[in-house]
Amino acid sequence: MPPNGGQTTLANIPPLASLPPGRTMDQRTVEVLQLSTQETEALRSGVNLIHRRIGNFIIYKDSTAAENPYKACRNVCKHQRGTFVRDIEDAACNVVRCSKHNWKLDTSTMKYVNPPDSFTQEQLFPELDEDGRLTLLELSPPEPWKADPRPRRRIEPGEVQVTFFAHACMEVKLGDKVMFFDPWLTGPAFARGWWLQHEPPADWLERLSRADLIYISHGHSDHLSYPTLELLSKRNPDVPFYVGDTSVPVFCRLGQSGVRLNCINVCKFGVWKEIDADTRFMILMDGVHPEFDTCILIDYKGHLILNTVDCVSPNAGRLPKNVDFMMSDFSGGNSGFPVTFSGKKYTEEWKEKFMANDRKNLLFHKKEVVREVNPKVYCPFAGFFLEAHPTDKYILENNPKNRPEQLAAVINRHLDSVMTWTPKPGSTLDLALALGDAADRRRAIADPPPHTKLYKDSWDFDFYIDKINESIENEIFAYPDWIRFYYEWVGFKNYDLVLRMIETDDYFNPVEGGYDFLVDFLDLSFPCQRPDRKHPYLEIKNRIGVHRQTVLHGLFWDDLYLGFQNRLSRDPDTFHFKFWNHVQILLSLQPPDWEGFLNKQKLRHGGKLPRAAWKPPHDTAKRTDTVSRLLRVLVQAKALLVPASIAFLATVAYIVL
Repeated sequence: MPPNGGQTTLANIPPLASLPPGRTMDQRTVEVLQLSTQETEALRSGVNLIHRRIGNFIIYKDSTAAENPYKACRNVCKHQRGTFVRDIEDAACNVVRCSKHNWKLDTSTMKYVNPPDSFTQEQLFPELDEDGRLTLLELSPPEPWKADPRPRRRIEPGEVQVTFFAHACMEVKLGDKVMFFDPWLTGPAFARGWWLQHEPPADWLERLSRADLIYISHGHSDHLSYPTLELLSKRNPDVPFYVGDTSVPVFCRLGQSGVRLNCINVCKFGVWKEIDADTRFMILMDGVHPEFDTCILIDYKGHLILNTVDCVSPNAGRLPKNVDFMMSDFSGGNSGFPVTFSGKKYTEEWKEKFMANDRKNLLFHKKEVVREVNPKVYCPFAGFFLEAHPTDKYILENNPKNRPEQLAAVINRHLDSVMTWTPKPGSTLDLALALGDAADRRRAIADPPPHTKLYKDSWDFDFYIDKINESIENEIFAYPDWIRFYYEWVGFKNYDLVLRMIETDDYFNPVEGGYDFLVDFLDLSFPCQRPDRKHPYLEIKNRIGVHRQTVLHGLFWDDLYLGFQNRLSRDPDTFHFKFWNHVQILLSLQPPDWEGFLNKQKLRHGGKLPRAAWKPPHDTAKRTDTVSRLLRVLVQAKALLVPASIAFLATVAYIVL
C-alpha cells in the first residue's frame, strides 16, 4: 500500500499491461441457499431454476459427473441484471436466455454464448453434506464501511448542503469543506454526441476552482470533461482530485489532453480517506465494470452520503443500508444504441418497443436498489444530456429517456418513507432540514432565484466541432497504409469477424475523399472484398471527423460507439463483446507513432502523396457548414418562416457560396 493511507500519485500509476486484469476486494464465504435432502434429490439433469424469497438461482446438474455434479450461480444476467429463463431452442437443456435482451448463458460451462467470447458468470460454490443437502456458498464482497463505524452526531442547518450543477455534477458542502462530483459543465461529451441539457450556475468556474476536493467516478467524457478541466486548470491547477484505483486509470489521457492538473490522488478501494476530523470518504468499485467504473461513500459526523453515479452493480450489489442521502442515475439514455442499428429486424416499431421496455426495466431496477439501501433522501441525477446538434435530430427524437420525475414518482408510490428530490441547476438541499420533521423538510430545498436560466439553448457547436474536424486534414490520411499501421497498433486479431468501415458526412452519406475499407480480424488482413468463408460481419458508418480524431490520437472507441457518431449493421445479429471490449478499454495508452509512419511513407513514395483525394474538398465543406450555420441562426432567432422559405434561403446560400 502507498505510504499515505491508500493513496498514490499519477506519476506512480503503473502501465496498463503490468496491472492485474481484474481487481477484486477481499471476499468471505456466505451461505446463500440450502436445499433439503428431498429438494436436492429432485434436481434433474441439466438446468434447474430455483426461486426463493431471498433470490433466484440456477443449478446445473451433470449426472455423469460423479465427483462434482453441480454448478450454480445467481439468476442475474451480467448485462443489465435481467432474469434467465429456459431457452426452448436448446435441445441439450444447458442454455438459459435472458428475458431482457436475449443474452444466453451455457450453464454447463457458466460462460455466455451470446455474446460469444465475453463474460463468465460468477459461480456459487455447491457443498453436499452427509445428509444429502445441497448448500450454495458465495464469495461476497465485504462491507468495508462497517470496519470503523462512527456514531451519528447532530448536524445543524447549513452545515451539510448539496447543490446540483448539471448532469452528474454536484457540489457538496461538508462543514467548512467543499467537494465536487464529476464536473461536466461546458463543451460536449463523446466527441460531439452529447451536450448539456442544463445551464449550470453562472459562477460555476469560480466555485469549482475553490473546491477542497473533486471526485471523478470514471473516464467517460460526461464525467471526466477535459473542456471543463481545461478552464479549471487556468484558474487553479492545484485543486486536489480523487479517483479509484481502476485497472484503466481514470486520467490515462491527461498528458495527451494538454491540461495541467498538479494534485491527482488514486485511492485504494474500500479504504477510508480522512479529510478532517469530521469528514472521510471511500471509493467503491462497480461489480460489472471494475476495470473503469466506481462510486463513492461519504461519512460526515456519522451521516452517510452515497453516490452510485451510473454503476451497473455498485460494490457488486452490496451497499450500506439506511444512509442519509443517496443519488444515482435515472435516464436510460444508453438504451438508444439500437437507434443506430440497421437491418430487417431493426424496424422503427421494434426500436421503439425495445427502448420503452429498457427504460421501464431501468426504473424498476433503480427502485429496487433504492428499496435495498432505504435512504432517508434520494436524488435521481446523472442523466441530463441532449443530442442537441441539428444533425442529430433523428437520435434526439427517437431516443427518449426517463425523466427524474418518473423515477421519483415510482419511489414515492412504493417507498413512502423516502424523501425524493428532483433537482434544478443551482437548487440546494439542506441535509439537516431534510432529516428533520415535516415542517423542516418543507424548507429543506432551496430553488434557484426566479428567472434563473435553467436550460441551455446554445452550445457553441462550431468551436468544438471545428476542433474535432481539424483531424480530417491530417497528412497521415493521404497514405492508405495508415489503415494497416493503425489496426496493427490496435492489436486485435485471431477473432472471426470482418469489419467494414465507411467514412461519411454528418448525415452518414459516403463523402468524397473518405475511406471505405475492410478488416478481417481472423488473420488481421485488409481484403478488397469480403472473404468467401462464412463469417460474422460488422459494418460501421462513421462521421469522418470523429473517426479520424479517434484514429489520429489513439483514443478509445467510446466516442464512436456511445456518442451515436456512427450507424451499425451486423450479420448475424450478434454483439461481439470481445471486439468492443478491446477497442473500448484495452487499447495501448501510448498513441500510434504517426511521426515515424509519415517519415517512412515519405521515403517510400518520394515525397509524393499516393492518394489524390483523401479529404472532403474545401468548397463542399464550406458550403455545407455555411448552410448548417444559416439554418441554426434562423432556428435560434425563432424566425417565423414556413419550411419552404427556409429551404429557399438555404438553397440560395448554397448556390451563391
